[in-house]
Amino acid sequence: MSRPTIVQRLAAFAASARDGGLDDELRADAARRILDVLGNSVAALDTPAARAVVTLVEDWGGNPRSTALGLPGRWPAASAALLGGTLAHALDFDDTHLPSVLHPSATVVPAALAVAEARNAGGAALLDAVAVGVEIAVRVGMAGYDAALGNSIFFERGLHATAICGTLGGAAAAAMLAGADATVVGHALGIAASMGSGLLEANRTGGTVKRVHCGWAAHAAVVAAELACAGLTGPPTVFEGRFGLLQAFCGEQSNPAAILDGLGARWELPKVFFKPYPCNHFTHAGIDAALRLRAGGIATADIERLELGAPTVVLRTIGEPHADKAHPKSGYHAAFSGPYTVAAALLGGGGLGVFHQDFTDTAAAAPERLALAGRVTCVADARCDAIFPHQFPAVLTAWLRDGRVRTERVEVNRGGPGNPLSAGELATKFRLNTEQVLSGSRIDRITGLVLDLAGQSDLVELMSLLRT
Repeated sequence: MSRPTIVQRLAAFAASARDGGLDDELRADAARRILDVLGNSVAALDTPAARAVVTLVEDWGGNPRSTALGLPGRWPAASAALLGGTLAHALDFDDTHLPSVLHPSATVVPAALAVAEARNAGGAALLDAVAVGVEIAVRVGMAGYDAALGNSIFFERGLHATAICGTLGGAAAAAMLAGADATVVGHALGIAASMGSGLLEANRTGGTVKRVHCGWAAHAAVVAAELACAGLTGPPTVFEGRFGLLQAFCGEQSNPAAILDGLGARWELPKVFFKPYPCNHFTHAGIDAALRLRAGGIATADIERLELGAPTVVLRTIGEPHADKAHPKSGYHAAFSGPYTVAAALLGGGGLGVFHQDFTDTAAAAPERLALAGRVTCVADARCDAIFPHQFPAVLTAWLRDGRVRTERVEVNRGGPGNPLSAGELATKFRLNTEQVLSGSRIDRITGLVLDLAGQSDLVELMSLLRT
């Protein structure tokens, strides 16, 4: 008998988790992921990307089975996932796995929520599906990580690993909730591998298409699971094959063994970082360093110039081209700017340090912010290179007008296992994300229902609270 292929091993893992259930700790982590995604999504309801997807979903219509966040009534599960994934990623506030550098929950959670509601699944089943879906997504991402290079091959080739790998994780979660056996879960994964895509050029030169990457991935995930349940099949060697996903996207630099290494015994899920700030994760350590300078009594008027040290590969996202990063074109572009985010933190951002109000087009064009951002130079830092991408470190040095020099080095990001957000901070993030849209009592009820999903026999009340 031949050995099981990678997709067959993943499918057996998913089916076993669904049939046997996961432990309380993993389910609690999955619940926190769901709460985080929902908060980020509510905050994004009025973004241009969301409005575009709402127009499309309403035009499509279809079989009313699932809640499309923020809309009345119900919609096809794939349409609900399209809107949900778009909302989850639209503000760049979604969680991040290291060192694969992808955002798994923004695709997996919307796909799972849509199918769970359509299939009348209970809370425990939803949590198990989310946990497994996230696990599969980040493990596939790790297969594209090159330790010698210290970076993701997906990223090096301009590919959005989040959208590619998230489609696979979402498909596994959707198939689990649809009641598929291991064979059909495997086919869902094999089908999904032909559907995931996404390019990162918008991070550099503009365009809002990246905001819909996770929406389309969640949509594709649901469709892949539905097609598998309807009898369509995928290739058994979809990962390791000559024309499989890893060879196609990453070439000879891929490491297929990373997908199965410790599968089921060592979980990556708890290692996924929550974001305290709604901007590109590469900017977060610089923000923390700036907040430390501010807390230490450094006023912006005292600063002559600033130098932001970061990993070399990170500078392509947050530091280059310098003119554009020091003078971002919009609030969205500001979220990918090292100079701007440092300036925003030093000038006094909102929320947990900086928040949504710091990434409006108006804020990004504020003369005081641009003047301070213009004093920030971004450089490669050897110590940061040695740490990346297991953390996204930064070092911020301020030369003051009185001749003093102050340096703050941040090597462990907030929100991860080494520097976690507390339960109170996660609850505060959810409240700050939603308080402009939802009442306080509604916020409290949603929070309670999500954190107690393991005890919920159905999702009826929760989903009703998420509709307008």
